[in-house]
Amino acid sequence: MSQLNIQTPRWAVDFLGPARYKGAYGGRCSGKSHFFAELLVEAHILDPNTKSVCIREVQKSLTQSVKALIESKIESLGLGEYFDVQQACIKNTKGNGVIIFQGMNSHNADSIKSLEGFDRAFVEEAQSLSQISLDLLRPTIRKPGSELWFCWNPRNETDPIDVFLRGAKPPEGSIIRPVNYMDNPWMPDVMIKEMEYDKARDIDKYHHVWLGEYVQNSEKRIYKNWKVDTFDSPPDATYYYGLDFGFSNDPTVLLRCFIEGRTLYIDYEAYEIGCDTQDMPHMLMTVPDSEKWPITGDSSRPETISHLRKHGFPKCRPSVKGANSVVDGIEFLRGFDIVVHERCKGIADDLTFYSYKVHPKTEEILPTIDHASSDGPDALRYAVELLRRTSKVQKKSKITPKPRQNYW
Repeated sequence: MSQLNIQTPRWAVDFLGPARYKGAYGGRCSGKSHFFAELLVEAHILDPNTKSVCIREVQKSLTQSVKALIESKIESLGLGEYFDVQQACIKNTKGNGVIIFQGMNSHNADSIKSLEGFDRAFVEEAQSLSQISLDLLRPTIRKPGSELWFCWNPRNETDPIDVFLRGAKPPEGSIIRPVNYMDNPWMPDVMIKEMEYDKARDIDKYHHVWLGEYVQNSEKRIYKNWKVDTFDSPPDATYYYGLDFGFSNDPTVLLRCFIEGRTLYIDYEAYEIGCDTQDMPHMLMTVPDSEKWPITGDSSRPETISHLRKHGFPKCRPSVKGANSVVDGIEFLRGFDIVVHERCKGIADDLTFYSYKVHPKTEEILPTIDHASSDGPDALRYAVELLRRTSKVQKKSKITPKPRQNYW
């Protein structure tokens, strides 16, 4: 084999040496996952008998794992002959090495023992790792020289991984580094554009999403009834599509959702800053079946809705809005438990920072909305607008029984 040439960013040089615990935390587009995926591939080239497990807290299918990322690294590095990529795992062709992919929430004290012979664990999205999972994993990966790698975007200071690796007493000899977009020499231009948009428009969102700072839990946040999770969409669901148009450098957002009982699931989104009208049909097509279902779009752009109707989206319709439609829409959505699929990063960010304004001097929370992160929430309101209006009409039309007369 010719000499393996992998470019290493400056922040990651220390990770090339041995350490029991290695952790990289920070904001979006820092290259953390890409580095660890390449480091994992390199480890299996240097020792074709090594065993690695890639872990997430929840993994209902391999599409939710880093398997696709590792496969892309194998291909881009020209190492296909050294690996046998199978449906459930990746094996070394020159030895007995293997890379497997598992969810920690499916393990208990007995089943976790199957990982005792592994050389390393790579934990992706470690901010979601529960305390139980962390306590199970650490003593299980225990071979001499074994390592545990953690990669995460910080969420709360109290999350188990932050307490363990960023607390007052991190493990001795561990290598823990903050890394953000400015540390990534290969950050694509399209992501630079998104970063600059958030930085100029919503500084709180910029600090959390791009600089990896903790979410500031404040009473000013409008939606608190939501979480990010993984789930499978039922094939027979009734889907609702909402579309908010971007102005100038604002994002255009299309999302798809469905409802089961009192839970509203958002399973797909298209989220693009500065999308031109002529490019919008192509963008909308990235959301499954968007051309088949009704799409409710912002009525302030009738010419754009007309354009979409002529270019593949005949069921695109304007929202009705009306008096108090924003307030009513918010209250309607607060009646649900909202679950956002982890691939829908744009709407998750917007829901995090969609908030009421605060008086600059008194810091009193005002009853007016700060529209800096309103694009995703507006699209969500449009998606369920007809459902909300229908529900409101039904409530008004209920017959109120008259008091029973006294006949004695």
